Amino acid sequence: MKVKEVMQKEVTSLKPEDNALEALNLLFKMQISGLPVINAQQKLAGMFTEKDVLKYVLPSYIEQVGMFVYQENPKSTGRKFSLLGKLTVGELMRRDVVTTSEDITLCEAARLMLTQRIRRVPVVDQGGSVVGIVARGDILKGIAAEAGAKIN
Repeated sequence: MKVKEVMQKEVTSLKPEDNALEALNLLFKMQISGLPVINAQQKLAGMFTEKDVLKYVLPSYIEQVGMFVYQENPKSTGRKFSLLGKLTVGELMRRDVVTTSEDITLCEAARLMLTQRIRRVPVVDQGGSVVGIVARGDILKGIAAEAGAKIN
């Protein structure tokens, strides 16, 4: 089975100039962790994710200290969070985005997600335009269907 058979073809996306706080609220409303960002030329410009917001809001040393994190200044974190309303999606988004084509197999897409530690992958055509998005759940449902397993 190929990605094109399980991908979501109706893709909600953001623009780089969108407000970061409004974009975060959209993620919460949709109950997803990230959305593609499409530029004025209708090409993929990046991904805006909860992880990007966390990296902005929390102190920069958090990734390096491992399991023991002590918040030394909650006011600083609160101040950064309140500034989200003044930032754009383009200022926080990840520009280095893993993408795929619609013609790769589900197993290859799953390998890509697992090795890159990502939850969803924008599906792009040869010109760089987004034609869909595939999430881990889409892959699992497709693999289960191929195996004859019944899941909802």
